[in-house]
Amino acid sequence: EVQLVESGGGLVQAGGSLRLSCATSGFTFDDYGIGWFRQAPGKERKFVAAISWTGGTTYYADSVKGRFTISRDNAKNRVYLRMNSLKPGDTGVYYCAGRRTTRVVTTPQEYDTWGQGTQVTVSS
Repeated sequence: EVQLVESGGGLVQAGGSLRLSCATSGFTFDDYGIGWFRQAPGKERKFVAAISWTGGTTYYADSVKGRFTISRDNAKNRVYLRMNSLKPGDTGVYYCAGRRTTRVVTTPQEYDTWGQGTQVTVSS
């Protein structure tokens, strides 16, 4: 069974940091590009960051560049999202998603495997 499980969310004050983790199983992790998306209440799911199957290429939404870092550990079948200098606008449910591809994918429609999400709340 293909699974992606996010963890590491929580409540943090503005300016603080969190590290999200996406644990995967049930597929050949090395063949998959992974992305992070977030969804605020009443809004559509938006791209945050993505990493290629080798980890050699990353891509970020303009709103998080310089503050967030995506990385992967292929030995542990995990992807991480380090979030620094958090702002209230970063609040939402964060999802990781996977697709068997060599590309970095930024649109949610192109991903076929999703986790259940983890809540991140940034207070002002």
